[in-house]
Amino acid sequence: MNNKTQYISEEGLAKLRAELEELTNVRRAEIAQRIHDAKEHGDLAENAEYEDAKNEQAFVEGQIQRLEVLLKNAIIIDGHPGTDHVQIGSKVEVEGSDGKEVFTIVGSTEASPREGRISNESPVGRALLGKRKGESVVVHVPAGDFSYTILQIS
Repeated sequence: MNNKTQYISEEGLAKLRAELEELTNVRRAEIAQRIHDAKEHGDLAENAEYEDAKNEQAFVEGQIQRLEVLLKNAIIIDGHPGTDHVQIGSKVEVEGSDGKEVFTIVGSTEASPREGRISNESPVGRALLGKRKGESVVVHVPAGDFSYTILQIS
């Protein structure tokens, strides 16, 4: 398991805890019941329902382990980051060759580029971290380099 520090918001932490609660208290019991019912149908060697339930059990247990490790290594992002420089939790308005864009810098667990939530580990996130309003950054990606100028940090 990966013991890397994970940055996460209070909201993200609550979602992960709820997911873990659901998996441990509801899904485990449902799968255990499916396994029990499948065993009652006789020969396990040719019992597709039993095999399916066991596979689902393995998947759910893996998810539970992943979430437990993630929660153990989680560091909560300050909900009110400063505005003097870009940090995890900052909302950053930038201008590039494609016009103005707004990014929120989050941990990799909560990243969703389509929603403007970029990871602190992404090329753009890494380039913006620590920079101040008015600074320009060059982002290096396989498709080529591009630059942004930071307009606003909130």
